[in-house]
Amino acid sequence: MKCPVCRTPTEWKDNHWRPFCSERCQLTDLGTWATGGYRIPGTPLTIDPEEPIDEDPDPSRTGSITPDN
Repeated sequence: MKCPVCRTPTEWKDNHWRPFCSERCQLTDLGTWATGGYRIPGTPLTIDPEEPIDEDPDPSRTGSITPDN
């Protein structure tokens, strides 16, 4: 298998950093996640914190948590 960061061939078995080839590549990948480098393309979602959350439209679902109000 190839390291997803540097594409170096690496063994899966007994590899402490798998699927990466080294700690350096593992930390590079973590940094990319932390800075938002991995994203799904599309329009960002906007959520209005003042807008109430709608009830579940499917009444057949069970286990819903409802407020005590």
